[in-house]
Amino acid sequence: MKKVRVGLYGINGHQIHNQMVNHEKAQVTAISMIDREKLPKELLTGDVVFYEDFDSMLKAKNVDVISICAPRRIDQKDLAVKALLAGKHVYSEKPCAYTEKDLDEILKVSKKTGMLFHEMAGSAFEEPFISVTELIKSGRIGEVVQVFAQKSYPFKTSAGRPQDDITDGGLIRWIAVHAARFVEHTTGLKIKDIYAMETRHGNPVKDGNLKMAASIMFSLDNNAVGCIIANYLNMNNFPTWGNEHLRVWGTDGFVEITDGLTATRLVTPDYDGPVEIKYATRDYFDFFIDEILYNKPMPLTLEEELHPLRAVIRAQEKAVEVQ
Repeated sequence: MKKVRVGLYGINGHQIHNQMVNHEKAQVTAISMIDREKLPKELLTGDVVFYEDFDSMLKAKNVDVISICAPRRIDQKDLAVKALLAGKHVYSEKPCAYTEKDLDEILKVSKKTGMLFHEMAGSAFEEPFISVTELIKSGRIGEVVQVFAQKSYPFKTSAGRPQDDITDGGLIRWIAVHAARFVEHTTGLKIKDIYAMETRHGNPVKDGNLKMAASIMFSLDNNAVGCIIANYLNMNNFPTWGNEHLRVWGTDGFVEITDGLTATRLVTPDYDGPVEIKYATRDYFDFFIDEILYNKPMPLTLEEELHPLRAVIRAQEKAVEVQ
């Protein structure tokens, strides 16, 4: 079977190098801006070519799709556009764009060139989200009325947290977008109005610019309301790297995912217990590969996939910093 040939650019974020080991339908053929020692040895075969920079990789004939985790996230829109114009499909770390204008430009170029674009937007496509999504959409908890979502990472990392928004997109666009996906992709409802407050309070770096916490309020297009908490306050000794929560209240009950996705609970008039987990997790990149190879539709439309990013971009643009 012909495999999709993948180029990896950068490792700032959730690059897909580990999941490419022994992939059935794709293989890494090109790498740029990633040190060899950070790669699985299984990828370092004679078929892989290392390129000095992004432009060199664009000229490579052995690349069908480029996975972009740029050293500076703010550069990703321009890189995505260049890749699409060069005839490459693009899989981009979030945020793929800092403004809606830039996001629309990516989509316009993708449509014009016929090359496919997707963001690494699979936050809600692992269990227990898959089963909770099915449960909500079946009407088990009735009409959605209120939603709470949380995404919390530790401040301490091996590389340290950048004190600017240029490197990784900042707390709201980089971290809160996960929670926005939890909300939209499980309920099937779009965020309508959105507002945010953020603070540098608690930043261990003296005079640092990193926002440590953000609180976001929103409405959904069915007139439900909700809130998102995002922060860099998870403890390194917590059992999971990210401390994620999702709680959805409906007219006939509520469902929740707690403790870093390790626990679930469904409460309705006739049931109080865990959610039945029915499915195996499938990586979002694998859906993308099937779209490239077989023209299979993605589980979300491109508008559904990227609307959470639109929402957090709007939240960031209107965010009030607590002084």
